[in-house]
Amino acid sequence: MTVRTTDFKHVSYLWDDAKAAELAGDEVALLIYRSNLLGADLRLTNYGGGNTSCKAIAKHPLTGQETEIMWVKGSGGDLGTLKQSGLAALYVDSLRNLKNIYRGLAYEDEMVELFNHCIYDLKSKAPSIDTPLHGFLPFKHIDHLHPDAAIAIAAAKDGERITKELFNGTIGWVPWQKPGFELGLQLRKCLDDNPGIRGIMLGSHGLFTWGDTAFESYINTLEVIEKCAEYLEANYGKKKPVFGGQKIESAGQNQRRKQAAAIAPVLRGFCSSEKHMAGHFTDDARVLEFINSNDLDRLAPLGTSCPDHFLRTKISPLVLKLKPNEEISDLKALKERLAPEFEAYRNMYAEYYNSCKHDNSPAIRDANPVIILYPGIGMFSFSKDKQTARVAAEFYTNAINVMKGAEAISEYTSLPRQEAFNIEYWLLEEAKLQRMPKPKPLSGKVALITGSAGGIGKAIARKFIEEGACAVINDNDAGRLQKANDSFNSEFGKDAYTAVVLDVTDATSIKNAFEEASLEFGGVDIVVNCAGISISKPIEEHTEKDWDLLYDILVKGQFLVTQEGVKIMRKQAIGGDVLNIVSKNALVSGPNNAGYGSAKAAQLHLSRLNAAELGTDHIRVNTVNPDAVISDSKIWEGEWAAGRAKAYGITIEELPAFYAKRTLLNEVILPEDISNACFAFVGGLMNKSTGNVLNVDGGVANAFVR
Repeated sequence: MTVRTTDFKHVSYLWDDAKAAELAGDEVALLIYRSNLLGADLRLTNYGGGNTSCKAIAKHPLTGQETEIMWVKGSGGDLGTLKQSGLAALYVDSLRNLKNIYRGLAYEDEMVELFNHCIYDLKSKAPSIDTPLHGFLPFKHIDHLHPDAAIAIAAAKDGERITKELFNGTIGWVPWQKPGFELGLQLRKCLDDNPGIRGIMLGSHGLFTWGDTAFESYINTLEVIEKCAEYLEANYGKKKPVFGGQKIESAGQNQRRKQAAAIAPVLRGFCSSEKHMAGHFTDDARVLEFINSNDLDRLAPLGTSCPDHFLRTKISPLVLKLKPNEEISDLKALKERLAPEFEAYRNMYAEYYNSCKHDNSPAIRDANPVIILYPGIGMFSFSKDKQTARVAAEFYTNAINVMKGAEAISEYTSLPRQEAFNIEYWLLEEAKLQRMPKPKPLSGKVALITGSAGGIGKAIARKFIEEGACAVINDNDAGRLQKANDSFNSEFGKDAYTAVVLDVTDATSIKNAFEEASLEFGGVDIVVNCAGISISKPIEEHTEKDWDLLYDILVKGQFLVTQEGVKIMRKQAIGGDVLNIVSKNALVSGPNNAGYGSAKAAQLHLSRLNAAELGTDHIRVNTVNPDAVISDSKIWEGEWAAGRAKAYGITIEELPAFYAKRTLLNEVILPEDISNACFAFVGGLMNKSTGNVLNVDGGVANAFVR
């Protein structure tokens, strides 16, 4: 069978014959290869969604007899990055024999624990709820995906009829059934009733396709999804305008971003009423087409159909009643307008919970919206971390695609609220949530650290990310920032940070950096003033230019950055932290240090003043005083090192040992020591502490505050 990449318009054909030939004979390797290709195309399945399997013969570890084993994607994970460690391996006969003890739909959840008695590979990933769906079908290779094009048909009012007509009876249909043992049995019955079919459409859910080889399954999957997408495309706008036509026009791109940046911290504050949430914003064209349409008010409350979409986006979004050009500079007035909308949403969610709950349902979860739609501007999503918020937005975009397709060919139908509740508050889903690691101390928080492309600032950003925060790294040196960006991307990935050029002496540059923080993460919780410069000269050599530069960067910069950060924190109204990296020199008098030392003293007292003023906003302001942090410091690349060496009558090379020997602990101070001190202030154990100074200098008696 010859396949060309040009055979497909709506999906990506990525199969490499040479690569596959290297894996020939290893069905598990081919399964992983196929899974990664499928997961690489978001038109085929969404992040973390779907599962794939293969069946092959292996020797029984006890008897040595040849036995059929099924390898299937385990619980959690993502097809695009799937490795063998993410597979569950089970004895096929044992799994199928579970039918003999199955007590019926009311007891199907008890079957999940019994999957463990079927495990072949003791190092397996935990089997997922979809395991029997693959096990009861006889095919060697199976793909279960959630492609928007197929779900649009599956979620259409006439989905079953359309499926039968479109595929001339070669694709079966199973009405909506919650994933689990019963659905597996229904899939097998559908196959038995319709021998020779090439796949099965699951009502409101997704698609099952298969083949005798990995390649045949892959091609079958692509062909079925391609046909679904072609059908939808041919019908867009044919019977009626897409989403009932356009109701409003979007603001221009620059205005959308400005408006989104201005309102995001306010929305984040409302959504963080129970715990800090990270945010995400998108003004993707598909989103704008939906939120600007006449059908928005009718379709948005219906919610989603596919369980994967629903679990990540909640029962329905919150649609803001704001105009795209709304004036939102009056913070008090804006909050007064939005507060009833959030209260109504929370009440709706509580009513949904109370009307659908069972005697053994888990307690109600956070009632705040995950998805917020602002007509003319875009979509916001808020969740426990940036990745989860971003993925939620991707899933709701999938849901928009599904609604668009279903409305074009028929009428969109969502999951009934009771069915939706049964999935959201499924005891098996709750057990999975309970098994997840506890959140890190800074999970859901956002930190902007000035001067974070190197030295102390970079160490602080790295520490905060390791403890769960999102970081806005920045520097006034674009080249230095690019190197830090490359390093952070390799180490942490795109969801942990964003990078922006920032000059702390330029108010516009500062405002742009905080707007970036609001667009990327929804706002900011921690501001660390770390950007610095050092000039060491005798008083007769110190110029007015030197003096202005020191005060502009250290004092004015700290003031301007704090001022802009406080604006964001007040919008959020959930408190915050300002940390100022000052210096031992704020307290200790030394030679050749008039400008730098006095600027550091000004920074220290400005910290006290800010702490006294901002306490009523629950914004804590604390200071860390380092000394002689030489490693990776830009300060020590210039004349400062030479100036200090000259002042002390030693060589530059002798400086690290000199500074260590003059401390009480005889220790060299590293950037990581300062980042640990910063984390001590913001990590949760000192939430009632403000206006403090923490020296991290190895012990310099003259720098003791008291």
